[in-house]
Amino acid sequence: MFAWFERRIDPFKPAPVAQPPAGLIAFYWHFIRQVWPTFVVLMATGGTVALLEVAMFRYIGQIIDLLKTTAPADFFAQEGTSLLVMAVVVLVLRPLCGILHDMLVRQTVVPSLTNLVRWQSHRYLVRQSLSFFQNDFAGRLANRVLQTGVSLRESVMETVNSLWFVIVYAVSAVILFAQADPLLAVPLLVWMGLYVVTLRVMVPRIRDRARAASESRSALTGRIVDSYTNITTVKLFAHAEREDAYVRRAVARNTDAIRAQLRLVTVMSGIIAVLNCALIGATVGLAVWLWTQGAVTQGAIALTAGLAIRIYNMSGWIMWVVTGIFENVGVVQEGMETLARPHTVIDRPDARPLAVARGEIAFDHVRFHYGRESGVIDDLSLVVRPGERLGLVGRSGAGKSTLVNLLLRFHDLEGGRILIDGQDIAQVEQESLRAAIGVVTQDTSLLHRSVRDNIRYGRPEADDGMIAAAAARAHADLFIPDLVDPRGRQGLEAHVGERGVKLSGGQRQRVAIARVLLKDAPILVLDEATSALDSEVEAAIQEDLDTLMDGKTVIAIAHRLSTIARMDRLVVMDQGRIVEVGTHAELVASGGIYAGLWKRQSGGFLGDLAHEAQAAD
Repeated sequence: MFAWFERRIDPFKPAPVAQPPAGLIAFYWHFIRQVWPTFVVLMATGGTVALLEVAMFRYIGQIIDLLKTTAPADFFAQEGTSLLVMAVVVLVLRPLCGILHDMLVRQTVVPSLTNLVRWQSHRYLVRQSLSFFQNDFAGRLANRVLQTGVSLRESVMETVNSLWFVIVYAVSAVILFAQADPLLAVPLLVWMGLYVVTLRVMVPRIRDRARAASESRSALTGRIVDSYTNITTVKLFAHAEREDAYVRRAVARNTDAIRAQLRLVTVMSGIIAVLNCALIGATVGLAVWLWTQGAVTQGAIALTAGLAIRIYNMSGWIMWVVTGIFENVGVVQEGMETLARPHTVIDRPDARPLAVARGEIAFDHVRFHYGRESGVIDDLSLVVRPGERLGLVGRSGAGKSTLVNLLLRFHDLEGGRILIDGQDIAQVEQESLRAAIGVVTQDTSLLHRSVRDNIRYGRPEADDGMIAAAAARAHADLFIPDLVDPRGRQGLEAHVGERGVKLSGGQRQRVAIARVLLKDAPILVLDEATSALDSEVEAAIQEDLDTLMDGKTVIAIAHRLSTIARMDRLVVMDQGRIVEVGTHAELVASGGIYAGLWKRQSGGFLGDLAHEAQAAD
């Protein structure tokens, strides 16, 4: 039975990866329309429960009147049918409807709708551009994805749950009070008017402060996660107290925001409490006075007193429900700021998969400057021939890594084109583009998963034999068997920690190289690929890199010029422009920028040491 209800909403139901609407109502409907039948049934059961509860109060008044007018010996004989109907409603229908309602809420809506929103939000967010993630805290983004799902569910469910109760109780109470005596409806109508005015004035203010509290909570989460993610830097610079102060400011802002919100909640709660007490006193007092005048029965007093007390209790619940709704709406609005933003790098509707036959790369009058006035890449044209090994050289900030990022289409160009085998990369599918390019970077970041999973990331369908072969070619097999994580997992099963922190820089680099070796893409980008390796390991891996580069188009970036001196051609960049092109020998002989860099390095770090020794002499 539980499983049947739990299967009514599939959190992973097939759905296109689409931007959620920016409007609040449209944002809600974007998710709710996918599960609307469940909420229709939920509203129906909620309304039925409310009607049955009102009927139960009416039964109390009827029984009191019947007891007064019917002899005890004849009571069950004369009123047996009516009593049986009441018993069925109270003992059968009310529990069944309540159970059905609770099953829909707890088994169907709570777990599945929450994670449907989270899943679809994550799928959309993870496809945002690289710059999107670089401009925000990872912790804050994660918090918004997780909290938006909960708050959207709670605000919708509380609205559905409370809607029928408010309508049914309000309308039914007015009708029943008026049937007893029209005067009895007056205190209730006055109370309803004042109650609505109080909510109308206070709740929007609470919503705004709830949104501010949610924003401060997200900022606090972002700061805490930022400190934990960079804990090595924190400890290396002995800045634990500085981090305390950094997080403390966020905690203080969050505390102030919560206090400001709760002040309004307390004020509203006090106003409602006064109104509720006035309602009970006025209703019961009026009913007793009318009874003394012979206008109402004792049953009517019981009915009005019971309903007034129920409304008293329910009004507090409604107040908190409405407050909760608007608090959650504030959280959803904050989440919308992140989730409802359009992708900046998108595939065109007619985009096709990239087909790489030869691997020629052409940069055609490329221009890009990150939105700044001065250019990072200015009118750059370059052709990398199929199978050519091209080295990019230049001082820091010359535009080398930017050029590689543009090739990977992490950003869209502001002018010109980049072609691979004659296909404009802006007109092909991004996934197919990046699948055709293997990349090893200097700052290698591994997933907090097993070594096996990290290597297999290069080719998900690879078997253990292929993984082991790639690890051996990258000389990662020298340390993998000795790895043990805190849970006792060993070797390829050992988890590497967040961003691979449990491995040394050289170990992370070798796992990354194994991953790219396994990927075996036709185009290879090496961005300081061996910078984290010691000279002995680098020399050992160099042969495998040479094998990896065979038959591939290669773009290599390195500040250690000895690692790219053997490239087929070297391109020297300066301030976003190509200033020199040639082989290592040609560029050294030309006496330009490259020759100067080479002279300073003198072929590598050993040369630097010799040069420094000569200078000391």
